[in-house]
Amino acid sequence: MLSFAFPAIDPIIFEVGPLAVRWYSLAYIAGLLLGWRYMVWMAAQSPVSVSRDDVDDFLVWAILAVVLGGRIGYVLFYNFEYYAANPSQILMVWQGGMSFHGGLLGVVVATFWFCRKREIDALKFFDMVATAAPIGLLLGRIANFINAELYGRPTDVEWGVVFPGAGDVPRHPSQLYESALEGLVLLIILYLLFRNEKIRQRTGILSGAFLIGYGIARSIAELFREPDIQLGFLLGGTTMGQWLSAPMWIGGAWLIYYGLKKPLVK
Repeated sequence: MLSFAFPAIDPIIFEVGPLAVRWYSLAYIAGLLLGWRYMVWMAAQSPVSVSRDDVDDFLVWAILAVVLGGRIGYVLFYNFEYYAANPSQILMVWQGGMSFHGGLLGVVVATFWFCRKREIDALKFFDMVATAAPIGLLLGRIANFINAELYGRPTDVEWGVVFPGAGDVPRHPSQLYESALEGLVLLIILYLLFRNEKIRQRTGILSGAFLIGYGIARSIAELFREPDIQLGFLLGGTTMGQWLSAPMWIGGAWLIYYGLKKPLVK
């Protein structure tokens, strides 16, 4: 059975005194900056309803929403008992532990709050945020692979990887599956949808497509990913990631229905 040893990639890019710059943090920064630039381009497309200044100012909101939402989501959804007993550990985000679903909820709250203050169509703005989001997912999952975390289940496929700290058995590189499905594939699909002016004019369709697309991608990837050790498998062999993705299907379907029924944006 052919397998690959995990490539010797140091999670730390470089260190300056006590400061360590890691691939994981770089992936977050790059994802947010590239997503911001993508939104700047989208804001210039017809129908124009968001200014460049609005997109620029939202970047700070997005950073706080992703970090705070992602961390709080991980604490609540994945390891509540541990953090309830060790609350001082909650702030130690450099030790790992972020939840995409928590980050998504954080961004949703931040988006509606920001748009209310700016008197912007919140759903139109979230269509742009959702279309850019796969960039961060693509880079973030690659960083998970570099960190040798969130690895897959044991496998006999030829591209199986022996991850450090996960025994001597080959495992699915599920981080790369997720990077491809949640990131690259979803990014291309949403880009093609955005290029259709009729879809851009019907607010909610892009947001709905993102929610459904991510829900499908994550649910598939979870079939290959090792569940979190503190949770294990849930009802019927499902995982927490699949349960948290299920509401996204429902919300996405409703948004697409809403977008198709709503009059075109002029």
